[in-house]
Amino acid sequence: MDKVIKINGSDLTIEDVVAVARYGAKVELDENQKAAILESRQYIEDTLERGQAVYGINTGFGKFCETAISDEELDLLQKNLIYSDACGVGEPFDTEIVRAMLLLRANAVCKGYSGVLMRTIDCMINMLNAGVHPIVREKGSVGASGDLCPLAHMVLPMMGEGEAEYKDEVLPGAEAMKRAGVDTIVLKAKEGLALINGTQAMMGNAVLAVYDAEKLLKEADIVTSLTFDALEGIIDAYDERVHLVRPHQGQIDVAENLRRLLEGSGRVTRQGQKRMQDSYSLRCVPQIHGASRLAFEYVKKTVETEINSVTDNPLIFPGEDGACISGGNFHGQPIAIAMDTLGILVSEIANVSERRIEKMVNPALSHGLPAFLIANGGVNDGFMIPQYVAAALVSENKVLAHPASVDSIPTSANQEDHVSMGTIGARKARTILNHAQHVISIELLCAAQAADFGSIEKLGKGSREAYNTMREKVDYMENDVIFYPDMDKAFELVEKHELLDRVERVVGELK
Repeated sequence: MDKVIKINGSDLTIEDVVAVARYGAKVELDENQKAAILESRQYIEDTLERGQAVYGINTGFGKFCETAISDEELDLLQKNLIYSDACGVGEPFDTEIVRAMLLLRANAVCKGYSGVLMRTIDCMINMLNAGVHPIVREKGSVGASGDLCPLAHMVLPMMGEGEAEYKDEVLPGAEAMKRAGVDTIVLKAKEGLALINGTQAMMGNAVLAVYDAEKLLKEADIVTSLTFDALEGIIDAYDERVHLVRPHQGQIDVAENLRRLLEGSGRVTRQGQKRMQDSYSLRCVPQIHGASRLAFEYVKKTVETEINSVTDNPLIFPGEDGACISGGNFHGQPIAIAMDTLGILVSEIANVSERRIEKMVNPALSHGLPAFLIANGGVNDGFMIPQYVAAALVSENKVLAHPASVDSIPTSANQEDHVSMGTIGARKARTILNHAQHVISIELLCAAQAADFGSIEKLGKGSREAYNTMREKVDYMENDVIFYPDMDKAFELVEKHELLDRVERVVGELK
């Protein structure tokens, strides 16, 4: 990717993070930030020269905050901090999450309140540009005092320690850095704390989850339109007048999307034409999807703010009235609650999608469609078992949607007596999102099959394009086939956002 993202701590966007983390965009430090970085570092040096005791610079950490550290042991203090905190467990984070972590941490410390050396920021940027990706174990953060454990694993290769992936090979950290031509560093006073006392592990997960969830909300509307057409849904429920008298913006936007997607349909019906009302999974889509959109706007705004926030401790405020203040910006509670909310709102998108799947496959509910969407039932099971899969994923989502942020276990001998568990919430949200993408893709498969039992030419403008996109990958199923390859193809259309891109080319950008 030729795009270059310049970081200055103030205007990084979700799209910028995705460009670097997922698509390999290069990163540069904004030259205008160098003065602020140097000034905050000079404050650290002046503090050490004065012999003033300041938390994290020449004292221990957490419960050891009253323990003074000699000048001779300052570098050892920072090294030991990384060593002791690199104790994560579980599988490694995906590469895109690690790249997001590196970018977000570099963006935070370059703002000029962290006291790090220029070479430390350069090291993170050079790792991103060279493709050196630390192996970061995903479990072990309680989300306050920052993401200490995962960020320590991120820092190890910077010091020539730990492990890193380079050109698809996992290597000792020093070897990966050497092969990539990236210089390792020796952490100086405060730098170890500045690098790990932040929210970037939860945020690496959060930013990518928000980006994909925003796409999924639109994709859910698209797939719903094809289901609606296939079931000859009653279009009156999407009448603008209905939604303007209950003016939640999310509801209004979903109803508008559905009207645009179904424009020109000859398969939708009017109330009383074939039946008086549809079940809620069709009739109440604007209200259900719309409520998730309302919650999503809060989540997105919170994440956008955190991207350009300073989250380490203590913070350096240089200048004539210079100060080094120990606060609590590392506490992940804002992201913890936002990620729990994201998990809940995405769970509901999958929940109602599974009900539409059931409506299509169940002959008691499907308004004349063949049982399990197969013409020759009995010898063929048709789409019976994909509904089981959707039900399993939705059920698992309900367990995962229990909020992590309502729990707290004190750490550091009760010095850190309330923690956020935000990284757990962010990891859960990504899992829920993945499950929801699978459920929506199963609905897409079913809706295309259901549509084939009527006139394809009569589908709406957007629903027809959704059908065409699906049929380019998966054929109409006349007899049972090995299902999972077709499910994988449908999933890829949703996960890679190809379905959204194709439909928006036809109907314009959706709300």
